[in-house]
Amino acid sequence: MNARMHLSLPIMGWSLIASAQTPINGPMAGHIDLLAATVWMQCHAPCAARIEYWVESRPDSVLRTEVLDSDAHLAHAMDFVLDRLVPGTTYHYRPVVNDRAIDFGEPLSFRTLPLWKYRTDPPELTVALGSCTYINEPAYDRPGTPYGGGYGIFDVIARKRPDVMLWLGDNIYLREPDWGSRSGYLHRYTHLRSTPELQRLLRTGAHYAIWDDHDFGPNDAEGSFIHSELALESFDLFWPNPTCGAPGVRGAITSFTQADVDFFLLDDRTYRVAGDHRTSSPAMLGEAQLDWLIRALKYSDAPFKLVAVGSQVLNTAAIYETYATMPADRERLLTRIEEEGIRGVVFLTGDRHFTELSSLKLADGRTLFDLTCSPLTSSAHKPKEENLRRVDGTLVEQRNFATLSFTGPRKERVMTIRVFDTDGQQLWERAIPAEKAP
Repeated sequence: MNARMHLSLPIMGWSLIASAQTPINGPMAGHIDLLAATVWMQCHAPCAARIEYWVESRPDSVLRTEVLDSDAHLAHAMDFVLDRLVPGTTYHYRPVVNDRAIDFGEPLSFRTLPLWKYRTDPPELTVALGSCTYINEPAYDRPGTPYGGGYGIFDVIARKRPDVMLWLGDNIYLREPDWGSRSGYLHRYTHLRSTPELQRLLRTGAHYAIWDDHDFGPNDAEGSFIHSELALESFDLFWPNPTCGAPGVRGAITSFTQADVDFFLLDDRTYRVAGDHRTSSPAMLGEAQLDWLIRALKYSDAPFKLVAVGSQVLNTAAIYETYATMPADRERLLTRIEEEGIRGVVFLTGDRHFTELSSLKLADGRTLFDLTCSPLTSSAHKPKEENLRRVDGTLVEQRNFATLSFTGPRKERVMTIRVFDTDGQQLWERAIPAEKAP
């Protein structure tokens, strides 16, 4: 699992916002595989903690992780590896803090991935997603109308019971006091994870994340940002993704599989060169990350390949931080996908404070999609441009989230996109069948 780098300054007391109900934030399941799972948890103060877990039907057979002592240098955040698991099995679990079991009034559970290949059709899968999560903190927010709100959306998502929750960047909204120090980064992450309305969602499904500029540093920060290493350390501490990097490429990058869907989570900051540079070549992913992505997509036999990246990919307008501001670099990505004959690519993006679905039909009939889903709790904006690839009827200009449902037999899989408002009312739906190989 992820190596935890030492953060040398202790987290300040003001950044640990205690809950009246429990002494912890979370717990939150991270990556879940066939034989192991990771559970993240953050204590509000120094603690000794473990996770107890058992097969749902065998509450008399309790397994225990090793006891971890929390560390103020790491914001009292911990990853617990549950590694005595078997595939396709539901487990219940509970955190034990300072020898006291924490009771949430409802059972905590997760299910390991089933061993289905060569045996059955793939299981159904539901993924919830969204971007742009702003939690107000008046002491450090800009004066005027609060930028964040509608935190009840987290509980609405939890009630959908997704198998996976995918956070599409701008997950914490660093502010001016935050991005210059370790204590600032730890405070901002802790402030988000301490949100009472968030706790039920943290305990629902398996959570994965990418980042964007507001998780990385100042607005529109790119690879030259001096604290990029600190940003990565903090991201890794609070998001238990399967890895923090790909072979030969450092960054907030990982990949994993759920059911028959392959996920590729990209880093659009570490190697970014902004589109307005005149003496450097604008780029979003960098050559090494792009090469890894194309090879990994080519290798994948999944009917749907979900590529999560912070900035819009298919939008035709060269505005703000869309990939269209880097036309040559975007063309390299799209051309390589086309020339390699890669099917089933769906980009999942955020950033823009509105939601839309874009599509691009390639010369041989294959179609690429880009689902932009934003915002969760930040203020919503209206687009100021014309996106010639927008699918009619998919623009949403209010706080929202989406789900992706994967259903059907192995050779007839369908991805159904549904977008919901903050009350859980469906705004639109589109069903996309898997593309057939020639």
